[in-house]
Amino acid sequence: MTLLVHGLCCMLGIASWVAINSIWVQLPLMVPVLPEGWLLPSYLTLIIQVANVGPLVVALLNRFCPGFLKEVNVIYAILGVGLLSCLLLSLFWNATLVVAGELRSLPLLVLAFFLALVDCTSSVTFLPFMLRLRSHYLPTYFVGEGLSGLIPSLLALAQGASQVKCVNSTFWNGTITESTTQLSYEIRTVYQEPLYSTSVFFLLLVGMLFGCFVSFTFLDRFPMAHLQYSPEGRLALAAPSLDSKRPSTIDVEQIGEFDIQETPITQELTPQFGRNFGASCEGLSKVRYAGALLLVFWANSLTNGVLPSVQSYSSLPYGEMAYHLVATLGAIANPMVCFVPKFYACRSQVILAFLTLIGTAFGGYILAMAAFSPCPLLVNTEMGVFLIVLCWVLFTGILTYVKVMVGLVLRQEGRMAMLWCGGVEQIGSAVGAFAMFPLINIYSIFTSGDPCTTVCH
Repeated sequence: MTLLVHGLCCMLGIASWVAINSIWVQLPLMVPVLPEGWLLPSYLTLIIQVANVGPLVVALLNRFCPGFLKEVNVIYAILGVGLLSCLLLSLFWNATLVVAGELRSLPLLVLAFFLALVDCTSSVTFLPFMLRLRSHYLPTYFVGEGLSGLIPSLLALAQGASQVKCVNSTFWNGTITESTTQLSYEIRTVYQEPLYSTSVFFLLLVGMLFGCFVSFTFLDRFPMAHLQYSPEGRLALAAPSLDSKRPSTIDVEQIGEFDIQETPITQELTPQFGRNFGASCEGLSKVRYAGALLLVFWANSLTNGVLPSVQSYSSLPYGEMAYHLVATLGAIANPMVCFVPKFYACRSQVILAFLTLIGTAFGGYILAMAAFSPCPLLVNTEMGVFLIVLCWVLFTGILTYVKVMVGLVLRQEGRMAMLWCGGVEQIGSAVGAFAMFPLINIYSIFTSGDPCTTVCH
């Protein structure tokens, strides 16, 4: 039974961010065929930041109306919304409507907002529910969170990239002379389907989310699962009226009560062996505290705001396969790097700042290639493809490691430090996204291209 509950907790963790991660790894197939084209990543980046209104509303309701929201009901609601949105997405992801005289992928953008709302709100509802279970199930939940990025990426890798075919088209331009009909000729870009379509991919996502919904139902309703509840969880189960008065937001001090020292996984997240560079960070000075928050702000603004907005401009000039690898391998790098602190933890702010500088340098190369679009350096060469994919993977991996380690450092400083860390993460992500949106969509600093008609010298 313990193993089964671990599996159920892992499935709940997968539900946390699997929807948005799935949309992101499908962008290489959606960007070429949707009217937004290369602008689509910037729209989605902004939508994800706007969706943070979800956890904000939950936090405010629990602050000013304690007991109004029950976390279990909220989880059922958001899982249901996520399941329905994914089902609709599989049917209407490529549907378009005329908005302000232009074709727009309005169904996709609206459904992406609801999925982002689900995933963002999961952060303040799933973890409080996990407090009901015994402490050794919490690391399993975080493993599931990592798999929420890994599984869609592996499915996308198996799916493959769409193949581009340039076709000569002949059409009548509407004029007829005395002896001839005026014909026009153009090269048209045709995208061939990958191993399975985007609609099939989203149907697979529906299946995953249905499994997550069933898993949560078992955790909440199944009597055998209740045997794995903590004393607090059993009290809430026996007296739901008391539970409804308990705030449905996570308290960092409660996480600390787990002491996360009961499991080998979490013991290794804060290692004290030789490769743990830097002295203990308990009692950070104001300068070091501000420096840690600055690293959090900068890393999140780049990884969640600035660079995702220009992902298409930086990689599509190198081809569909390059964009496919950037989206999938970058998404794989994120959860994989989260396990690195188990084996190699660095708490020195100097080294973390240096790593941030290196990650920023890779990000600078990516941004420069996006600015040179549609004819960046080494375009139409295998070396160009290799470098852009490598830079994206290293950029994502290095800055993810920095974010994880700074989070572990600030966790030792207590509840307020973690609250500041979470707040600065969101502020940094929002600043990056809102800063890039007008540059891309209003001032058109970045230029898109076409694989068949763009000529680079």
